Amino acid sequence: MTIRVLLADDQALLRSAFRVLVDSEPDMEVVGEACDGAEAVRLTKEQQADVVLMDIRMPGTDGLAATRMISADPDLADVRVVILTTFEVDDYVVQSLRAGASGFLGKGSEPEELLNAIRIAAGGQALLSPAATTGLIARFLAQDPADDDRDPGRGERLDSLTVREREVLVLVAGGHSNDEIAERLEVSPLTVKTHVNRAMAKLGARDRAQLVVTAYESGLVRPRVE
Repeated sequence: MTIRVLLADDQALLRSAFRVLVDSEPDMEVVGEACDGAEAVRLTKEQQADVVLMDIRMPGTDGLAATRMISADPDLADVRVVILTTFEVDDYVVQSLRAGASGFLGKGSEPEELLNAIRIAAGGQALLSPAATTGLIARFLAQDPADDDRDPGRGERLDSLTVREREVLVLVAGGHSNDEIAERLEVSPLTVKTHVNRAMAKLGARDRAQLVVTAYESGLVRPRVE
């Protein structure tokens, strides 16, 4: 299956470079380009994009607002948003994760990293660049308990998880892959995948990135104090 990619960035030169790179791959194609968030949302619907490479800072409707709009639209439930930013350590990036982005990547990343990011996001996996460690994300998410973006019902929804699903959720929040979790719990990767999918369904999470957000914001996992 060909991955349909939408490019959203206010710099035409960057969009052109990304288009050449993406279109050079046999398993993906660029289906549209947007110079602001509003256009990105519109084209995502019209072109039925699978993955949106979203610049976080754009004039008018920025990438954060556009990500929220895409995540809130039931018709776009299968769309994955990858935030592209010059600043990998950025509170706006964490807000994007809360808003529904699958992860983020620095604009200075290598071409293969970008292509791999698209494939990871399309596969429903959480995408955090090497500089964005789980501990860093946790520290941002936990720094302001009064944040309006918090969902007080998340803690209550954890009650719907089984003991094993909670255990898997903690390991997902720790950045472990299905294979790593399977090895730790001495079960098959397929069993882990089943637990992850069930946890996502019960918690209303779009992908693994949202499971990480839920784990920290609900208090199930606490950030390490350094």
